[in-house]
Amino acid sequence: MNLKTTLYGHTYLFSDIKEVLAKASEAKSGDTLAGLAASSTLERIAAKAVLADLTVQELTEHPSVSYEEDAVTRLILDDLDQNSYHQIEHKSIGELRDWILSSSVSGWDILALSNGMTSEVIAAISKLMGNLDLVYAGNKLRITATCNTTIGGENILASRLQPNHPIDDTEGVTAVTLEGLSYGIGDAVLGLNPSIDTFDSTLSIWNTLGEIRDKYQIPTQTCVLSHITTQMKVLESGQGKADLCFQSIAGSEKACNAFGITLEMLSEAWKMFLEDGSAKGPNVMYFETGQASELSSSAHYDTDQQTMECRCYGLARHYQPFLVNTVVGFMGPEYIYDTKQLIRAGLEDVFCGHLHGLPMGCDVCYTNHMPVDQNDSETLLMLLANSGCHYFMGLPQADDIMLMYQSTSFHDVAAVRELFHKRPIPEFEAWMIQHGIWKDGHLTELAGDPTIFLH
Repeated sequence: MNLKTTLYGHTYLFSDIKEVLAKASEAKSGDTLAGLAASSTLERIAAKAVLADLTVQELTEHPSVSYEEDAVTRLILDDLDQNSYHQIEHKSIGELRDWILSSSVSGWDILALSNGMTSEVIAAISKLMGNLDLVYAGNKLRITATCNTTIGGENILASRLQPNHPIDDTEGVTAVTLEGLSYGIGDAVLGLNPSIDTFDSTLSIWNTLGEIRDKYQIPTQTCVLSHITTQMKVLESGQGKADLCFQSIAGSEKACNAFGITLEMLSEAWKMFLEDGSAKGPNVMYFETGQASELSSSAHYDTDQQTMECRCYGLARHYQPFLVNTVVGFMGPEYIYDTKQLIRAGLEDVFCGHLHGLPMGCDVCYTNHMPVDQNDSETLLMLLANSGCHYFMGLPQADDIMLMYQSTSFHDVAAVRELFHKRPIPEFEAWMIQHGIWKDGHLTELAGDPTIFLH
């Protein structure tokens, strides 16, 4: 295994594959904070050159955290499809990258082998790609999943309606939900982040969103983003149901434990929602991720944040989720500093999620102490729409008044659909037509008027 190369008369020697992966990464403030980033552009190029020549087998046999030490590593390696793996194990990362980008190779060809790739292999491929490569390759990969409806169809761009409220007031939640629905938002999920994580709050919002869905016969899914244990307790009580089970996840067992979860807990919840949830299924899980959550909990094992993010996707694919999304700028400037880093992270995450076979969405977002503004967010939104991103968030005026961060608005999703000739999920589109807010592929003059649901 060769871990050195010479550029302009200087020899660059890396201590192990983890260092190669970290130094090959595009600049991120989190990696700099962790002391893992390349010290110069030349060192980054040298690391990419070394990485391009490493084989799939070499990366597979050297995971970021050892098999014996980490449950996430064990799950990723145990899930590996051996037939697919043996077809590519002797290929270099550079060869695999070129094959994926070949115009003669289809998304189906790629996905037929992607379950033989570990998360480290997928991260490595992305580190050899430019932004345009990530958009081009991500757009090839079509992944579908079914809860009550099916996400991921051709030219479908879905949206999560996020009616967050500072005190989980059900009237406020209902008002925002109806407004979002009037713009055609919510075909991916009606999903709320509760301000307080309690049994009563989760039950109340589950019932509120379920009642809206049922009253207006909306073909969609419901979810409350409380802790997985809270959702399990509510479901077990028999007092309420939801379609999707949510949990934030991380790329190491230690980081998952910092979230208060274990893999056994995820498996138990998965089984509960398949058996007792209100969805038709078979895909009933919803996961959120975000680069550097492992670093923030000192559970990154000297691994760069993008590789750890990929390991989140390796964990997620085991549970066959309906939705996964990266909350790309939510962690703040300590980890994703500026516009350039935000755009790069979003493109990496969606491509890597797709290569894991996941229906990947993105919360195109930023915090108010980042040197980023709404124009930057909209630029990434348009790039991701071309990357085949499955869904975006929809909030009133793109402003989350509970979580206090900036995301994408009802209007943003509507504009991107029109600009890139995308449509809602078919059953939801038919529902919009029935209510007079969608016609001939466009919103009508009734769009944005929630009183249409009160007549």
